[in-house]
Amino acid sequence: MDLYEKYHTSRSDERRGLFEIARREFGAARGLYPGCFVHVTPSFFIPDMVYVDSIASAARFFRARKASALVAREKVYAGDAQIAFHPLDYTDPLPLVDASFDLLISQYAGPISEHCRRYLRPGGILIANNSHGDAGLAHNDPAFELVAVINRRGTRFTLSTKALDACFVPKKTKVPEDRAAARAFLMKLGRGVGYTKSPADYVFQKVVSATLEETSATPEKH
Repeated sequence: MDLYEKYHTSRSDERRGLFEIARREFGAARGLYPGCFVHVTPSFFIPDMVYVDSIASAARFFRARKASALVAREKVYAGDAQIAFHPLDYTDPLPLVDASFDLLISQYAGPISEHCRRYLRPGGILIANNSHGDAGLAHNDPAFELVAVINRRGTRFTLSTKALDACFVPKKTKVPEDRAAARAFLMKLGRGVGYTKSPADYVFQKVVSATLEETSATPEKH
């Protein structure tokens, strides 16, 4: 079975509405998706996408031009899609220009915000879920400001800006109040903690005042 069909279409987990929101509400035109595997749905809505994954089967998927064929069939915009794939580990420096993307995507692939925020331009957005704790990491990162959440019901995604202050209240796990300590704690934990409010995804904006030095420092790996 085609990998996209196996892992996304057959599971009703393409998340089309998520990336439609990124384009429609935030004007994302160029995105970076580390840890993508074969999830090329962003390219249906965003005309210029760069994908990164070190898994060999993902590299074969892109090399066989399955991604290009799928996107050409499903894209909703005029003109050709721009698709690039790097078979690399995103925790290492990538051959990309700093501050050159409108959108950074973090879905089920670890602390992407920690390692790849340097590539997001000031004012650009990070869309992250919290399966591996990345939303919590971004919340405690001074380079990011929470501006919205995205709720999901089946295949329907909706944007909300209500009660954002309540998004990161832990249910049980005690998280340090100091932001640097909280980031170190979450990096060591390696997974998301439960919060009283749990949207599908969180939308953060990279603050305009963030400098490269502020946004490229990453807590020590454990």
